[in-house]
Amino acid sequence: MQLRTDPDWLDGQYNNRLRVPDFPAIVQRWTQASAFARTQNPHAVLDVRYGDGPNETLDIFPAAQPGAPVLVFFHGGYWRSLDKADFSFVAPSFVERGVTVLVPNYSLCPAVSIETICRQAADAVAWTARHIGEHGGDASRIVVTGHSAGGHLAAMLASCRWKVLGDDLPERLLAGAMGISGLYDLEPLRLSPYLQGDLQLTPQIVKRASPAFFPRAKGKFYAAVGLDESEEFLRQNRLIRDAWGPTSVPVCETVPGCNHFTILESLVDPRGRLHDLALRLLGLA
Repeated sequence: MQLRTDPDWLDGQYNNRLRVPDFPAIVQRWTQASAFARTQNPHAVLDVRYGDGPNETLDIFPAAQPGAPVLVFFHGGYWRSLDKADFSFVAPSFVERGVTVLVPNYSLCPAVSIETICRQAADAVAWTARHIGEHGGDASRIVVTGHSAGGHLAAMLASCRWKVLGDDLPERLLAGAMGISGLYDLEPLRLSPYLQGDLQLTPQIVKRASPAFFPRAKGKFYAAVGLDESEEFLRQNRLIRDAWGPTSVPVCETVPGCNHFTILESLVDPRGRLHDLALRLLGLA
């Protein structure tokens, strides 16, 4: 499918806050549920540093039993907004299933570039591989997922050459990854006035930071998007399957009844399709 380049059309496709009028109420629910999740987990370890730079911290929600598989969740917000504290609500239903959950922070555009954020995400996962055993997690069963911009980071990490970050890291560090409403080709974002002012994308950055332009990932990558999302988000979801093929992307789905924000309910609901897919990657379903 040929990319439409009309700026007004692209703004309409990617401005999810306008497309979903209930967005403020949804975020308020996330914030309240996240505050509750932190207060109700006495074993949570908050604001752990994975690096020395700004916002290079993460929250750990450990499972009760040692040797637990590990789920690392990266939040969205177009790389320019929101915070890990808004997404603690992702953890409880997985912790109940015996999964240790990590929610990293990262610096935000325009103070840093998307490429810097990708490096921070890789550093957070590398830290996890090196240190999660100290918190009862199994470093051989790390799964990364993320929503929207976080879905982009999940795909970038699925393509990461971990040995570049350290000889102590395995070549296949991840047990799997899942992008939820992810962004895999950044070119339309470069052409969207709604986003470009903060993201400051160039054609060179687009090429270096668009996982759809990369060789296919070696591990399993699941892609999912809400059925009620824009044409462009539906296209982005199909694109990563087309680019990497069904061997690398064996699951490429649209989730009925979900918009760009409510799709996270499918991840945290134990009966949700995305919850089941995450458990499958973690080896628990």
